[in-house]
Amino acid sequence: MTSRFEKLNASLRNSNLDAVILNPSPTLKHLTGLGFHLMERPVVLFFASDQTPAIVLPELELQKVAALPYALQVFAYPENPSAWDKAFRSAVQALGLDGKRIGVEPRNLRLLEYRYVRNAAPEAEYPDAGDVLATLRLRKDRTEVEAMRKAVKIAQAALEATIPLIKIGMTEKELSAELVTQLLRHGSEPEMPFSPIVSGGPNSANPHASPSGRKLQPGDLLVVDWGAACDGYISDLTRTFAVAEVEEEYRTIHAIVQEANAAGRAAAKPGVPCANVDIAAREVIEKSGYGKYFTHRTGHGIGMEGHEEPYLRGDNMQILESGMAFTVEPGIYLPGRNGVRIEDNVVVTETGAEVLSDMTREIRIVG
Repeated sequence: MTSRFEKLNASLRNSNLDAVILNPSPTLKHLTGLGFHLMERPVVLFFASDQTPAIVLPELELQKVAALPYALQVFAYPENPSAWDKAFRSAVQALGLDGKRIGVEPRNLRLLEYRYVRNAAPEAEYPDAGDVLATLRLRKDRTEVEAMRKAVKIAQAALEATIPLIKIGMTEKELSAELVTQLLRHGSEPEMPFSPIVSGGPNSANPHASPSGRKLQPGDLLVVDWGAACDGYISDLTRTFAVAEVEEEYRTIHAIVQEANAAGRAAAKPGVPCANVDIAAREVIEKSGYGKYFTHRTGHGIGMEGHEEPYLRGDNMQILESGMAFTVEPGIYLPGRNGVRIEDNVVVTETGAEVLSDMTREIRIVG
């Protein structure tokens, strides 16, 4: 963890921030190795440039910080909420933060924690530290990539075990439940990156559909978007199946998306903008006449979260670097009819890119 402290210290020195605060989140866990869940009792880490970090937490969590391999100032509070402000004031005073620029992580910091910090440091400013904090997790090291590789293998094995169980007439919810069971059986951590998306027929034309009570029917395309978690890192994959025989147009759009997926993966390499991956995949779909039915970006970063930096959009000129990990997931969605998405997980290397997922992308008949 000390190397990560040093990395954040360097980022703070090159920013206009004096400190950052973190509440329970992937960033907090990545930085400290400490896992907390969001609850009614606030937990906040204060990280100030070139000082020993401080944490405010409830007394019941003291065991988590009892034997850390690095220095940490601990300010614990009892159950009585009237005593909580004192712990926050003590942490702020220990680091001399009132009147300073304290960066926040806007996607994670809640109003609950912000109010306690603000009360303790009323003269401070609280600018957005999203860019500074994103750099911490942007480039994965070998240990992180290996965890993601394991998460991919678990996810793929779980879906392969689920496919023989798919039957015409079963509901999307039933199939989703079977898949979750198989994910756990094959080694996924219980806290999965997201609930599987299982959508058939018209529902498959909704990219973020939730499993419903709709029964699978012959002629459906079936989109399964799922992932596993391993050692705190995740996978995020999608495959599209045919339920019995499907119309020729649906086979055609599947082939187009398969080609677009391959084009996106081929465009991923160090030194090119994120936009290039999106453009490469999108051009395939647009040239086929289905451009208006590809309604989202081509991909997003993955790691400890299902969605993180970098984002593979046509306007994002951020340069891909070795260690960046992301999805490539083009799709075609025909409203009220059927949809297709094929998603793989990719890590940029020094010379190109490694595709972590290798489950067949060919259309497969189920049911």
